[in-house]
Amino acid sequence: MTRRLLAVLAYMLPTFPLGYFWHLTFFADYYEKLEIYRDELLIPLGFLAMLIQAIVWALIYENMFAGLPVSKGALRFFSLAFPLSFSFQVLAVGAKHRMSSVADYALIETAFIAIHFAVVSPLIAWVYRKPLRTIQT
Repeated sequence: MTRRLLAVLAYMLPTFPLGYFWHLTFFADYYEKLEIYRDELLIPLGFLAMLIQAIVWALIYENMFAGLPVSKGALRFFSLAFPLSFSFQVLAVGAKHRMSSVADYALIETAFIAIHFAVVSPLIAWVYRKPLRTIQT
Protein backbone atom coordinates (compact mmCIF):
# COMPACT_ATOMS: atom_id res chain seq x y z
CA MET A 1 0.00 0.00 0.00
CA THR A 2 2.87 2.38 0.79
CA ARG A 3 4.43 1.80 -2.62
CA ARG A 4 1.11 2.40 -4.33
CA LEU A 5 0.69 5.72 -2.52
CA LEU A 6 4.27 6.69 -3.41
CA ALA A 7 3.61 5.76 -7.06
CA VAL A 8 0.48 7.93 -7.06
CA LEU A 9 2.55 10.79 -5.65
CA ALA A 10 5.33 10.09 -8.19
CA TYR A 11 2.72 10.68 -10.89
CA MET A 12 0.82 13.57 -9.30
CA LEU A 13 3.64 15.73 -7.97
CA PRO A 14 5.26 16.38 -11.36
CA THR A 15 2.08 16.05 -13.46
CA PHE A 16 0.03 18.86 -11.96
CA PRO A 17 2.71 21.58 -12.16
CA LEU A 18 3.98 20.37 -15.53
CA GLY A 19 0.45 20.32 -16.99
CA TYR A 20 -0.49 23.62 -15.42
CA PHE A 21 2.60 25.53 -16.53
CA TRP A 22 2.79 23.86 -19.95
CA HIS A 23 -0.83 24.50 -20.90
CA LEU A 24 -1.64 27.68 -18.98
CA THR A 25 1.67 29.56 -18.83
CA PHE A 26 4.51 28.52 -21.15
CA PHE A 27 2.33 27.70 -24.17
CA ALA A 28 -0.85 29.56 -23.20
CA ASP A 29 -0.75 31.72 -26.34
CA TYR A 30 -0.24 28.65 -28.54
CA TYR A 31 -3.27 26.92 -27.02
CA GLU A 32 -5.30 30.14 -27.24
CA LYS A 33 -4.64 30.25 -30.99
CA LEU A 34 -5.86 26.65 -31.23
CA GLU A 35 -9.21 27.82 -29.79
CA ILE A 36 -9.89 24.61 -27.90
CA TYR A 37 -10.20 25.77 -24.29
CA ARG A 38 -13.24 27.22 -22.59
CA ASP A 39 -12.92 30.69 -21.09
CA GLU A 40 -13.20 29.35 -17.54
CA LEU A 41 -11.18 26.18 -17.07
CA LEU A 42 -12.40 23.71 -14.46
CA ILE A 43 -9.11 23.00 -12.67
CA PRO A 44 -10.68 20.65 -10.06
CA LEU A 45 -11.88 18.37 -12.87
CA GLY A 46 -8.38 18.33 -14.34
CA PHE A 47 -6.93 17.53 -10.92
CA LEU A 48 -9.45 14.70 -10.45
CA ALA A 49 -8.57 13.31 -13.90
CA MET A 50 -4.87 13.31 -12.92
CA LEU A 51 -5.64 11.55 -9.64
CA ILE A 52 -7.60 8.82 -11.43
CA GLN A 53 -4.79 8.43 -13.96
CA ALA A 54 -2.23 8.24 -11.14
CA ILE A 55 -4.12 5.44 -9.40
CA VAL A 56 -4.65 3.45 -12.60
CA TRP A 57 -1.05 3.88 -13.79
CA ALA A 58 0.24 2.84 -10.35
CA LEU A 59 -1.88 -0.33 -10.47
CA ILE A 60 -0.76 -1.09 -14.01
CA TYR A 61 2.90 -0.61 -13.12
CA GLU A 62 2.54 -2.66 -9.95
CA ASN A 63 1.04 -5.59 -11.88
CA MET A 64 3.19 -5.48 -15.01
CA PHE A 65 6.62 -4.09 -14.19
CA ALA A 66 7.22 -4.15 -10.41
CA GLY A 67 10.64 -5.44 -9.44
CA LEU A 68 12.38 -4.48 -12.67
CA PRO A 69 15.48 -2.32 -12.60
CA VAL A 70 14.54 1.36 -12.79
CA SER A 71 15.80 1.90 -16.34
CA LYS A 72 14.11 -1.21 -17.74
CA GLY A 73 10.86 -0.59 -15.87
CA ALA A 74 10.77 3.08 -16.90
CA LEU A 75 11.35 2.22 -20.55
CA ARG A 76 8.68 -0.49 -20.58
CA PHE A 77 6.21 1.75 -18.78
CA PHE A 78 6.93 4.65 -21.14
CA SER A 79 6.44 2.26 -24.09
CA LEU A 80 2.95 1.44 -22.81
CA ALA A 81 1.88 4.80 -21.37
CA PHE A 82 3.04 7.08 -24.19
CA PRO A 83 1.10 5.47 -27.07
CA LEU A 84 -1.99 4.90 -24.93
CA SER A 85 -2.02 8.51 -23.72
CA PHE A 86 -1.28 9.71 -27.26
CA SER A 87 -4.37 7.83 -28.47
CA PHE A 88 -6.77 9.53 -26.07
CA GLN A 89 -5.07 12.90 -25.54
CA VAL A 90 -4.10 13.60 -29.15
CA LEU A 91 -5.97 11.38 -31.58
CA ALA A 92 -9.36 11.25 -29.83
CA VAL A 93 -9.34 14.94 -28.89
CA GLY A 94 -8.19 15.94 -32.38
CA ALA A 95 -10.92 13.80 -33.90
CA LYS A 96 -13.84 15.27 -31.96
CA HIS A 97 -13.00 18.74 -30.64
CA ARG A 98 -13.11 21.99 -32.54
CA MET A 99 -9.75 23.65 -32.93
CA SER A 100 -8.05 25.88 -35.41
CA SER A 101 -5.39 23.30 -36.35
CA VAL A 102 -5.39 19.60 -35.55
CA ALA A 103 -1.79 19.34 -36.77
CA ASP A 104 -0.61 22.11 -34.43
CA TYR A 105 -2.52 20.55 -31.54
CA ALA A 106 -1.01 17.13 -32.29
CA LEU A 107 2.48 18.61 -32.32
CA ILE A 108 2.25 20.43 -28.98
CA GLU A 109 0.35 17.68 -27.15
CA THR A 110 2.65 14.93 -28.42
CA ALA A 111 5.60 16.91 -27.07
CA PHE A 112 3.81 17.35 -23.76
CA ILE A 113 3.00 13.64 -23.45
CA ALA A 114 6.57 12.64 -24.30
CA ILE A 115 8.05 15.00 -21.70
CA HIS A 116 5.40 14.08 -19.16
CA PHE A 117 6.08 10.35 -19.35
CA ALA A 118 9.83 10.89 -19.62
CA VAL A 119 9.55 12.53 -16.19
CA VAL A 120 7.04 10.26 -14.41
CA SER A 121 8.14 6.88 -15.82
CA PRO A 122 11.47 6.73 -13.98
CA LEU A 123 9.86 8.08 -10.81
CA ILE A 124 7.23 5.34 -10.76
CA ALA A 125 9.87 2.76 -11.74
CA TRP A 126 12.00 3.90 -8.81
CA VAL A 127 9.07 3.38 -6.42
CA TYR A 128 8.53 -0.19 -7.66
CA ARG A 129 12.18 -1.14 -8.12
CA LYS A 130 13.40 -4.40 -6.68
CA PRO A 131 14.29 -3.80 -3.04
CA LEU A 132 17.96 -3.86 -2.14
CA ARG A 133 19.05 -7.00 -0.36
CA THR A 134 19.86 -6.49 3.25
CA ILE A 135 23.18 -7.79 4.50
CA GLN A 136 22.86 -10.39 7.21
CA THR A 137 25.14 -9.75 10.16
